[in-house]
Amino acid sequence: MLLELKGLNVHYSKVHAITDISIQIDEGQIVTLIGANGAGKSTTLRTISGLKRATTGSVWFDGQRIDKLAPEKIVRLGIAHVPEGRQVFPDLSVNENLITGAYLRKDKDGIAKNLEEVQEHFPILKERRNQRAKTLSGGEQQMLAMGRALMSNPRLILMDEPSLGLSPVMVQEVAKIIREINAKGVPVVLVEQNAELALSLANYGYVLETGRIALEGKAEDLHENEHVRHAYLGA
Repeated sequence: MLLELKGLNVHYSKVHAITDISIQIDEGQIVTLIGANGAGKSTTLRTISGLKRATTGSVWFDGQRIDKLAPEKIVRLGIAHVPEGRQVFPDLSVNENLITGAYLRKDKDGIAKNLEEVQEHFPILKERRNQRAKTLSGGEQQMLAMGRALMSNPRLILMDEPSLGLSPVMVQEVAKIIREINAKGVPVVLVEQNAELALSLANYGYVLETGRIALEGKAEDLHENEHVRHAYLGA
């Protein structure tokens, strides 16, 4: 088991945001968390990456407990987080944004190799490498945020709403890139309100409702589940 959440509870002041959830991610998987706004999806990712502390419960990565570690130590272990809303550095160039993703690394040859791989994944980023990030379109900024995460050479990527605000064409491009990343052996935890997209990409899924896991199962089984179809797929 690569990543495991055990009995996780998370609060924002007196608000119980996540209630006793347990989640498992194996090597090579794409696991999705779907649910309505406020269901606890983003909070779950933030807790994994150390940006939010759990009240009780634990997070384990490759056999090591990580829920008490600082975010930079979690990155160093191999977990990269692509946050909701992209959050690129607007006044830095595209290449400078990418290099920030490798700020904890010392292996110059490895960084150069990863930069080349990212530019192969996202040719538009190579083409616009000297432009300021704020001049890119929304879809290009999303690619930049994903590329920046890859620059940490992660063993696991957390992706929070990567399709949010993108055109249908760009959504399909982002989906293709997620598949390519996973095909190279990097597991992905995908948070998406676009449940159709999420379940088409994932091997396994969890449905979060008001901070609790309401359903879980193989992605294809969830896609055919009557409750999921009516609540999240518009059936």
